[in-house]
Formats: sequence, structure tokens, C-alpha cells
Amino acid sequence: MELLALVMRTINRINIIIGHAFSWLAIAIFVVCFWVVIERYFFGQTRLWMQDLYVWLNGAMFTAVAAFALYRNDHVRVDIFFRTASDRRRAVMDLIGVCLFLLPFMVVIWIYAYPNVMRSWARFEPSANVGGMPGLYILRSFILGFAVLIALQGISMLIRSVLILVRREDLVPEDFRYKYDQE
Repeated sequence: MELLALVMRTINRINIIIGHAFSWLAIAIFVVCFWVVIERYFFGQTRLWMQDLYVWLNGAMFTAVAAFALYRNDHVRVDIFFRTASDRRRAVMDLIGVCLFLLPFMVVIWIYAYPNVMRSWARFEPSANVGGMPGLYILRSFILGFAVLIALQGISMLIRSVLILVRREDLVPEDFRYKYDQE
């Protein structure tokens, strides 16, 4: 059980580090978007690559921090049953949800995205916009990273569920425990 807890903490740590690092892109997105508006309305010019840049930064940020949001329980959840459930029942619901929905969906994303990402890399695909950013293939790679990071966080959630079901909640870090108040 301790080994499972170590795997869970390692996955969580990876997603925390990536989440914190990529969340800083929000500032870059704001600055680039602000500058694009200033250039367009005050200087009467626009650079298409800069318009691509803030959209691409946005895509990179959201795909990279999605697993961190899942770790923090910041995603959308239908709380009709989950909020009032005991921790053991939540663990069962997470176990079922991760096994039946989250992990299979990440496999589907990988299967469909992988050939497109590889094709994009083979052509060093640039933006579809004339004068746009080069390197669309790098941005497309974030889809694969998204699938891997979300799947890893799902595995971490599975481990948490198993630990709770075998009554080893003590091995679940405080910041990864279920936080809902009983109603």
C-alpha cells in the first residue's frame, strides 16, 4: 500500500509542478492579447503571428493545467450524489468513473490525436494563417500531453479510491482527500 501511495504522491507532484508552471502563461496571454489590441486600434496594424500566439498560448496552458485542475477538484462535477456521499461511496464512484469514462476517453483521445500529431511533426506544420506562427506541430503535441497527464491523474484517483476502500486513508495526502462537507 505504501508503494501505491508513493506512486499517487509522485503523480500528484508532477501535475502540481506542471500546473503551476503553465498557469503563468495566463500573464503572457494577457500581455500578448493586450498588445495585439493596442497595435490594431492605436497603430492601425496587426501581426498575424501575434494573434496566433495568444490563442496558442491559451491552448497550451489549458491542456497543460487540466490534470492539475482534476487534482485540485476544480473541474465540473455533478454533485447531486457525490456531495452527500461518504468518503467510501465517493471512492467507489471515482473508481467507476475513472475506469469507465476517464481512462477510456483518454485512450480514445490518444488514438485519434497521435496520427495527426505525427503527421504535423513530419510536415513541421505552421499556422493555417498566412503570416501566422510557425510550429503548430508543437501545439498539437499538447493534446497528447493532455491525454497522458489526465490519465496519470486518473490513476492517482484510482489509487486514492483503493486506499480509502481498504481503510488506509492515512496514506492519502491531506490536500488530495475529499473535501466536501456532509450536508
